[in-house]
Amino acid sequence: MNASHHLPPPTFAELFTPKSITILREGYGLHAFRADALAGLTVAIVALPLSMAIAIASGVGPDRGLYAAIIGGFLVSALGGSRFQIGGPAGAFIVLVAATVERPGVEGMLIATMMAGMILAAIGLLRLGTYIKFIPYPVTVGFTAGIAVIIFASQIKDLFGLSLAGKEPGELLPKLAALLSAAGTANPAAAAVAALTILVIVGLKRFRPGWPGMLIAIALAAAVAYAMGLPVETIGSRFGGIPQSLPSPALPEITLAKITAALPNAIAFALLGAIESLLSAVVADGMTGRRHRSNCELVAQGVANVASALFGGLCVTGTIARTATNVRSGAHGPIAGMMHAGFLLLFVLVAAPLASYIPLPALAGVLAIVAWNMAEKHEFATLVRSSRGDALVLLATFFLTIFRDLTEGIVVGFALGALLFINRMAETTAIEAHSPRVDLDRADSADGRAPYDPSLAQERDIVVYRITGAFFFAAASAVGAVLDRIQDRHKALVVDFTAVPFLDSTAANTLAGAVAKAERRGVRMFFTGASVGVRQTLLSHGVREPRVAWRRTIEEAMAEAHAGPDELHH
Repeated sequence: MNASHHLPPPTFAELFTPKSITILREGYGLHAFRADALAGLTVAIVALPLSMAIAIASGVGPDRGLYAAIIGGFLVSALGGSRFQIGGPAGAFIVLVAATVERPGVEGMLIATMMAGMILAAIGLLRLGTYIKFIPYPVTVGFTAGIAVIIFASQIKDLFGLSLAGKEPGELLPKLAALLSAAGTANPAAAAVAALTILVIVGLKRFRPGWPGMLIAIALAAAVAYAMGLPVETIGSRFGGIPQSLPSPALPEITLAKITAALPNAIAFALLGAIESLLSAVVADGMTGRRHRSNCELVAQGVANVASALFGGLCVTGTIARTATNVRSGAHGPIAGMMHAGFLLLFVLVAAPLASYIPLPALAGVLAIVAWNMAEKHEFATLVRSSRGDALVLLATFFLTIFRDLTEGIVVGFALGALLFINRMAETTAIEAHSPRVDLDRADSADGRAPYDPSLAQERDIVVYRITGAFFFAAASAVGAVLDRIQDRHKALVVDFTAVPFLDSTAANTLAGAVAKAERRGVRMFFTGASVGVRQTLLSHGVREPRVAWRRTIEEAMAEAHAGPDELHH
C-alpha cells in the first residue's frame, strides 16, 4: 500500500501522552470547562443506574459497580488516549464477571481484575494495541450480539419477578428451562414496574432525546412502587442499600494458587477489555473526527482496572453508550470524563439512602434496553447478506458465544476469518493464473488504461492513495489511520483500488467510517479502479453516492477534483 505523501511515524509522545495533557497544553478556558461540566453531569446521570444494574447482573452488590465507575472512570479519562472515552463497568463483562464470581468468588474476581489491568498496561507499553484491531469485523458484531442475548436472558427472572427453586443456572439452555418451569411464580407487580421502566425509556428517547431517560424511568418506577406499596424486590431488600462513602483501598489475599486459578479469567477480561475499549474509542473518533492513541488508552485501562480492584470495584473498560452520550452532550475533552466520576461520587455521598428504594425489575428493564441496543441488528443483517464467508464467521462467533464461551467464540471466529482470507487469496491467485496479461497497474480487465502516473499526486490539496494487495482485517486499522491523517491536510482524497483483488467486511467497515469522517470535514472522496466485487462489498456497507464519487480512473477523479463541485454543474 502506498500514498503519494509519506507520513512520518508517530513519536513516543504522540503514542503515550494522555489526551488530558494535550488538552491543557492547547489551552483550557472557562467555556471549555462549562461544556465539560455539563457533559460530565449528563453522563453521570446515565452511568448511575447503569453501573448498579450491571453490578447486580454480574452477581455482586450495586456498590461495586459504582466504585468501578468512580475510580476507574476517573483514571481512564485522566490517563487515556481518547478525548471523549468514558470508562466504567460495561454490559459486555456481565457474562465473564458472573462466571468468575460463581467459581473463584468475589476475591477471585478482584484478583483477576488486577491481573487483567497489568496485562492491559503491558500490551499498551509494548505497543501491541494496533494488533487488537486485527479482530475481524464479523467477530466483533457476532460476540457483541451474543453477549446481548445472554444479558437479556439473565434479566428475565427480575423482569417478571420469578421465584426459582434453586440457584439460577449460568448456561443459557438450562437457564431458560429453569425460568420456564418457574413461569407460574411470576409477579404481576414486578412485570408492570419493568414494563413502565422500558416504556418511559423508549418514549423519552423518541420524544425527548435530550432528557436522561434511564434516570427518570428509575426514579419514576421507585416512586410508583413505594407510593403504591407494590410487592417487588428493591436494592434495599436484597442488598441492604449501598454505602454512603468510598471504601479504603485494600489488596485481596493473594496466593500462587489464587493467581493460577484467576489467570484464565484475567486473560479473558484483558482481551475483552482491550477490544471493547478500542471499539468505543473508534466510535468516538467517528463521531468527532478525532484520533485516539490506542496504546496510551490500553495503559490507562490497565491502571484503572488495578485501581478499581483495590477499591473492590468491577472490571473497567471503555463504554460505548456513555462515550457517545459524552460526545453528544458537547464535551470538550477528558475533563468531562473526570467530572463524570466526581458527580457520581457526589451522588453516592448525598443520595445513597435513596438507592434502597430502587426496584430490581426497573434495573432489569434498563439492562433489557442495553441488550437491545448492543445487539447491532442492522450490522448483523448486513453481514449475513454480504457473503457466505462473513455470515459463517458471524454466526459461528454468535452461537459459540451464546452456547459455549465468549473467549472460544472470539478465537474460533478469528481462526475462521483467517481461513476465509486464505481461501479468498487462493481463489484470486487461481483467477490471475488464467489471465496472465492482467496488469495490476491497469484496469481490472486490462481495458487499456495507462499505468499509474506519479505526477498526478503532486497536488497541494489533493492526495492519491493507492491500496495494493488484499485489503482485509489485518490491514484495516493501519489504512484507516493513514486515511484519517491524510484527511486532516487535504481538500480531496482519491483512493485507488486497481490493485486490490478483494476486500473483506472489516475493510469495508473501515472505509465506510473514513467516508463518513470525510463528509463531516468537507473533504471530497473519490474511489477509482474498483472491481465489481470490491464495489459490491462497499455498496453493501453503505459506501455509495453522493458520499463518495465512484470513478473509473485516477485521471477522471483528479480532473473532477480540480473542477470542484460547483463547476461540474455548469
